[in-house]
Amino acid sequence: MEYVNLIIDNNTDKTDMLYTYGSEIEGLKPGDKVTVSFGKHNRTCSAYVHSMAEGPDPRIKKYKYIIEKDPLISLPSDAIGVCDWMKQRYFCRYMDAVKCFSPVGAAAKRKARKDIFEGKEVEAVSPPDLTEEQRVTVEAILPAVNRDEHKVFLIHGVTSSGKTETYIRVIDECLRLNKTAIMLVPEISLTTQTIRRFQERFGTEQLAVLHSKLSTGERYDQWMRIKNGDAKVVIGARSAVFAPVENIGVIILDEEHETTYKSDMTPKYDTIEVAIERARRFSGIVLLGSATPSLTSAFRASQGEYEKLQLKTRYNQVPMPRVDIVDMREELKQGNKSVFSRELYQQISTNLDEKRQIILFLNRRGYATFLSCRSCGYVMRCSECGISMTYHKSEGDAICHFCGRRTKVPATCPECGSKYIRYFGTGTEKVEELAKEAFPDAVIERLDLDTSKRKGSIDGILNRFAKGKTDILIGTQLVAKGLDFSNVGLVGIVAADISLNIPDYRSTERTFQLITQAAGRAGRGTEPGRVVIQSYTPEHYAIQLASGQDYEAFYETEIRIRERIGYPPYCDLLYIGLAAESDEEAMEGAQKIKEAFLRRVGKDQSPNVLGPKPAPIAKVDGQYRYQLFIKCPPEQQKAYGTALWKIKSKVIKEKQGVWNFSIDVNPFSYL
Repeated sequence: MEYVNLIIDNNTDKTDMLYTYGSEIEGLKPGDKVTVSFGKHNRTCSAYVHSMAEGPDPRIKKYKYIIEKDPLISLPSDAIGVCDWMKQRYFCRYMDAVKCFSPVGAAAKRKARKDIFEGKEVEAVSPPDLTEEQRVTVEAILPAVNRDEHKVFLIHGVTSSGKTETYIRVIDECLRLNKTAIMLVPEISLTTQTIRRFQERFGTEQLAVLHSKLSTGERYDQWMRIKNGDAKVVIGARSAVFAPVENIGVIILDEEHETTYKSDMTPKYDTIEVAIERARRFSGIVLLGSATPSLTSAFRASQGEYEKLQLKTRYNQVPMPRVDIVDMREELKQGNKSVFSRELYQQISTNLDEKRQIILFLNRRGYATFLSCRSCGYVMRCSECGISMTYHKSEGDAICHFCGRRTKVPATCPECGSKYIRYFGTGTEKVEELAKEAFPDAVIERLDLDTSKRKGSIDGILNRFAKGKTDILIGTQLVAKGLDFSNVGLVGIVAADISLNIPDYRSTERTFQLITQAAGRAGRGTEPGRVVIQSYTPEHYAIQLASGQDYEAFYETEIRIRERIGYPPYCDLLYIGLAAESDEEAMEGAQKIKEAFLRRVGKDQSPNVLGPKPAPIAKVDGQYRYQLFIKCPPEQQKAYGTALWKIKSKVIKEKQGVWNFSIDVNPFSYL
């Protein structure tokens, strides 16, 4: 007879603890999935082995027993340890973390195998010669792989410098040593391009793909191929960091600066942190690659936590694109009210004549950003969130981009009855319409969240552009993330100021990254490219330094500001969100949490707590929202974490169902 500590698959906070069961099944190990009876009514449910208990607890008179072990599903050997770490780091439940490692859709195992590579075979390609910079970079990394030394490398390489080839060489060495590799990209749209490149070098048999656009059956089949050891290299978006690989040699995060690597759903994990924790347990390495590293990663490299390597020149020796900044205030003074400046219009015309392709970047989807009555000033807002709704002309609806609610646009003003309802602001849908009017002979497509909802739609749009069937591609940040098209002669950044005006201490960093990355899509073939940046604040240092691709100057400027105001990377920023059915209840609840935190950590520690204050979007789904921010210095992580866990436990016990309480470590959105 053995006694086993189990994590019960039960979606409630009150059962978020370990339960000890008896077992007559031999050979159980942490991560094994089992079936048990649970609760007063002995409901049959799943559970996962956490650890072996030392023996029976004399306080327990009668133990329940494990019914059976799942013969197919067992989590990787490091999973439970990583789940323990995630629970403490991200204030999540055991099962929230366990489900990250679990295959989606257990019922799918009865379905027929689905080969996602069928019909997508490619010919093998010989490795290209490395540049001197690539060779030096690879040679700096491989000793750690061969010595089983856990290290984190930051590869700062300009756009089109050949970072992917360095990744492939490192993976090649891992495979030679019978180790595994995980290759992460920030967007699903990039997986197809990456898969093809990896197929050419590693073949199909060793590859597996994991991302949310796969069907349940496809995802389960890929999970089992990895678990059974058939696939040694995993490619995917954020969730692929939890792939069931063993003996990890390397985890790579391409475009490591992207915000999509931070989960905004429970558990609210940081993919970089999870990758480092997983690799550490196998003595593997982590590669972080970017032309615009996050300030946090660059800071850690400066402190010696990461080893920084650089690729300063483009692989094909083509110079960086020429960048022109257009002051849109001057365009208005000259009578040009179009979304296209005269310079951008001229460059689009020139590139179309030369049969070169164009990317137009605008990080705002929809047709008009808000609808307003010109008679009384009424602005159409979401009935639940209170934020202005975005008009989507193709769907004929006004849509809330926060909660997804949609409504028909009224023919008359609901406030005054006027017929003068007008559309203001510009999104990608409107830019597409204006571009088709201005360039009627051009083939124009749009890539944003609205056009990429259907399975395969992203691949279709990108494949047509890659084959030269599309002249102009208009898109949101999806087009600024790592896409590699050799015939792009022009990138137009339609409104460079949008991300500067977001209420977020990272807004300047994000603006610099978006402009630099979008500009990097130009001139990736044999001919140099051109970039036109349109701005109403062209003098801003983020725009000026991005136009010159001067990352070092931007880092030095921005890191001094972060140090002065005491924000990450000099601390963790802990977000505490509280929602309730009344504004008064939410405000009082947030204040009580602040007071409880100050009591537990001690005011003599001088904790820096900001708020409480109403959230920028103060009401969602009928709930009023307040937020607190706690600046947590590195030396206080343990004390602050312990205090918040005790507060969370008390809230669960006393206020569950009355307060909606959440904690997020270093969030990327505060709305």
